[in-house]
Amino acid sequence: MRFSILKAILCLALFTVSLAGAQQPQATTPQTEASASQAKDSQATVYVYRYKQFVGSALSPSVFCDANELARMDNGKFFAAKLAPGKHVFTSNDKQAGIELDLKGGQDYYVRVELATGFMKGHGRLVSVTPEQGAYEVKNLKPLGADKVKDTQHVTVAGLEGK
Repeated sequence: MRFSILKAILCLALFTVSLAGAQQPQATTPQTEASASQAKDSQATVYVYRYKQFVGSALSPSVFCDANELARMDNGKFFAAKLAPGKHVFTSNDKQAGIELDLKGGQDYYVRVELATGFMKGHGRLVSVTPEQGAYEVKNLKPLGADKVKDTQHVTVAGLEGK
């Protein structure tokens, strides 16, 4: 009798352990997928672009976010920066001008780099544009060359995905 009780307890313990082991991977998979999509939606995308113009075509003004250089802008190019929500300050070579954006997760923002004439050379000046205008203007531009990117953690130069 003692042997049959021990055998029953052992079988019950093995069954419980195997049942718990089979359910555990299924419970963590949806959480992983949900957290990955949540992390993607939690970042804002800032598209920075520059018109293709003959005047100043040899200049490559730098674009900064919170005093960190993101990239050097070429003529007729764009890049996208994935940033955390919150307030960020964007500047270029013209230290008198800048843009402070309060970024919201999952939203797109557009910043155009314009050249302001100076005494001996031009300076980059940033202009915030509406999403409708920015999306239209970026469509005709090419992605910035990877050699111009300074902050590879935040900046992507791939084409527009679904835009």
